[in-house]
Amino acid sequence: MQVHSLDIEDFFEDNYVLIGIHTALEDFKLAYLLNKHLNTLFSRASFSLDFERKYSKASFSIFNYKDEEYDFEWYLISNSFTEERTNRLDAIALPTETKTYLIPEKKKTDYFVKIVGEPAQELIYKTVNQINQINQIVASYTVESHTLKSKEFLIF
Repeated sequence: MQVHSLDIEDFFEDNYVLIGIHTALEDFKLAYLLNKHLNTLFSRASFSLDFERKYSKASFSIFNYKDEEYDFEWYLISNSFTEERTNRLDAIALPTETKTYLIPEKKKTDYFVKIVGEPAQELIYKTVNQINQINQIVASYTVESHTLKSKEFLIF
């Protein structure tokens, strides 16, 4: 008798597009500029991506927008979280910064725009070009999600 086993990846559909953004902007300012240039309505999500490890916590901000016309869900996701700590035993008590990345293999990427659905290549190309037109954006580009080792952190 033949036995067929299912893997968890059999249930996972890779139906989103990922755009990487390099910028020094804060998340709320980037959301504002994306709204202005892309005619979107990004707003702060009611949740964030929170991760806890033994000695550290990380919380990555999320803004979302629901495109009713094309039935796409858009997410603006921060790729880094900076935590400041002070050592109580240190006489000078200088704070140390610890930076945690949502997608560690893309440390130079500051934000991701995740478009859930199956947008046409034209929409993706147009979106990347419009993002690149924003003066405060250094670069934006599509990211092949299947090449990411940490892509499971983008599933929410």
